Amino acid sequence: MARAVSTRRKAIVTVIAWGIGLAIFFPILWTILTSFKTEADAIASPPKFLFFDWTFENYVTVQERSDYFRHFWNSVVMSVGSTVLALIIAIPAAWSMAFIPGRWTKDVLMWMLSTKMMPAVGVLVPMYLMFRDLGLLDTVSGLVIILTLINLPIVVWMLYTYFKEIPGEILEAARMDGANLRSEIIYVLTPMAVPGIASTMLLNIILAWNEAFWTLNLTAAKAAPLTAFIASYSSPEGLFYAKLSAASTMAIAPILIMGWFSQKQLVRGLTFGAVK
Repeated sequence: MARAVSTRRKAIVTVIAWGIGLAIFFPILWTILTSFKTEADAIASPPKFLFFDWTFENYVTVQERSDYFRHFWNSVVMSVGSTVLALIIAIPAAWSMAFIPGRWTKDVLMWMLSTKMMPAVGVLVPMYLMFRDLGLLDTVSGLVIILTLINLPIVVWMLYTYFKEIPGEILEAARMDGANLRSEIIYVLTPMAVPGIASTMLLNIILAWNEAFWTLNLTAAKAAPLTAFIASYSSPEGLFYAKLSAASTMAIAPILIMGWFSQKQLVRGLTFGAVK
């Protein structure tokens, strides 16, 4: 009896999980399908799901109208660059907070996290003026800096929680063996926290890749990433749904593929230290 109840419960949980997963994935699926429709089929009522005239015209038009690979390269540079810079800053910061905590460590961590609660539009004007005066408007380096700043609190928090799971005695033993601060962080701490660092890196790349507010307000043409590439298909005359869907599919495809192949590493890192 108990076994039958347990089997039924597992079946219900599985169905619910699949339902939630399909509900989350459906907008992406609909976007992909719409990208292969004509503009007339894209706005048809009732909507056409599978039975429509499939066409690659939207992808051809998008590539002819915009330089996809330039936007793609800008997205890669700003995402990877901001992630590397954030890790260079966050690893020593998280190390000091995890292994040499001070009186105000928790307060500093909470203050860093609280900065993520502030609406970005509240600091848009001063940031815009600062970037203008420093010559960073519409530059990839400017995007790397701003994305590093806005994602740094999350990176520090994640690394801090991972580092807290590492026994401090291991680092003490390394110091007794003559390891200096640099060697301790690079050769002892970092290899032990590879799952956590990897998941933090992947999450930061995803956050940077999907960032739209700052990329749309601080770029114009030269440094415009894929988020600006998508926004360019919204015009005063209206939305071109099929072409917008094609641009969106081309923009999200790289990050979806990366997430699919790195999901095991991401889950492993997010659960790092959960079981002792």
